[in-house]
Amino acid sequence: MSEVAGVATEEATQRPPANGTPPAPPARAGLFDLALDRLRRGDLGSIPVAVGLVLIAVVFSSLNGHFLAPENLTNLALQMAATGTIALGIVLVLLLGEIDLSAGSVSGLCAVVMTILAVHHGLNPALAVLGALLAGAVIGLIHGVMRTKLAMPSFVVTLAGLIGWEGLMLFLLGNEGMINLPFDRGIAQLSDTWMPPAVGWVIVVLLAGGHLAATLVTRRLRARAGLSVLGTGWVAVRSGGLALLLAAAVLVLNSDRGVPLTLVIFGGLVVSLDLVLRRTVFGRRMYAVGGNAEASRRAGINITQVRILAFMGSSMLAATGGILAASRLAAVNQSSGGSDILLNAIAAAVIGGTSLFGGRGRTYSALLGILVIQSITNGMLLLNVNSSVRFMVTGVVLAVAVAIDSLARRGAPDGVR
Repeated sequence: MSEVAGVATEEATQRPPANGTPPAPPARAGLFDLALDRLRRGDLGSIPVAVGLVLIAVVFSSLNGHFLAPENLTNLALQMAATGTIALGIVLVLLLGEIDLSAGSVSGLCAVVMTILAVHHGLNPALAVLGALLAGAVIGLIHGVMRTKLAMPSFVVTLAGLIGWEGLMLFLLGNEGMINLPFDRGIAQLSDTWMPPAVGWVIVVLLAGGHLAATLVTRRLRARAGLSVLGTGWVAVRSGGLALLLAAAVLVLNSDRGVPLTLVIFGGLVVSLDLVLRRTVFGRRMYAVGGNAEASRRAGINITQVRILAFMGSSMLAATGGILAASRLAAVNQSSGGSDILLNAIAAAVIGGTSLFGGRGRTYSALLGILVIQSITNGMLLLNVNSSVRFMVTGVVLAVAVAIDSLARRGAPDGVR
């Protein structure tokens, strides 16, 4: 079952009695209790990824002192934004136990659509970007309808999309094969815009303060309902740790060129989608459908609608990633959305902790996963390691991530798999 099942079970066991008796004081869950409960449910969360990131930093910084230099970390932030955004869309479909193999081709096609509208037709850059996003939404709608109304496997639907949308992209590019964007204005400036130092610190305060406020509100609502709540010490540790991590990141980036706008866009999408998935009815339905589609259908959830919206979201995020990639290159060409972009996006979602079996994962999986992949790539480039070795290492990391997820589910109780 999914995370929803776990939440429902917890609420059912701790719901106040119906005979009017006042509910017992809510139990306070400490750090050890929470960790033990998550391990019992087979949910390791981001612990393996965090450990992996620390090992990567230690190994590469010991081999090349430039790895943790502000300039290199700023480049790393620029490199991960486009593929990480595509990985966000992959997370949406993986939560349903589906797959989207067309994300790379869709990102390239939508980037070409945007560039044609802006360059060949002289459309305002904002309207060109909106046109690309609408194209992504239509593509996702087509995928979703084929998956639900025609009962076609998502693997086949999106594999056909991978081939077909890439062909359409090449057709639109024509004999030129490349369209350049103006370097000094418009869309190309997205990847060359840096936040002033003060803005970076404002972002830290807003994110850390928002996290603390959301945690306290959730704690109060659970206490009012008689459910177990986090201890105040654990709340302080979580919010304080997040503030320290964000402050360290901003300090490093400000010591170079500042916080890049593309990273702000990517981070904003991560936070916004996490709020949608965890704090809205639609988000909880996605977890429910991914955990057990038949049980969700019997509970009255429109699983067709959920699946269609998930595929639309995936394609729109792929379009956004394509726009960011085109901005960084200041052009689109026949390789846009190609190479290993799709594989890295899927690998990032899985390595970050999203389950291939559906029902478990968060948008932060994309952030953590792409950070792992780009760190490995960046470190090996600094060491002049052959790309063949990089692919093999990335493959091993992906296999280990899936193995951990499989073993965790095997060891979890039947009701929460």
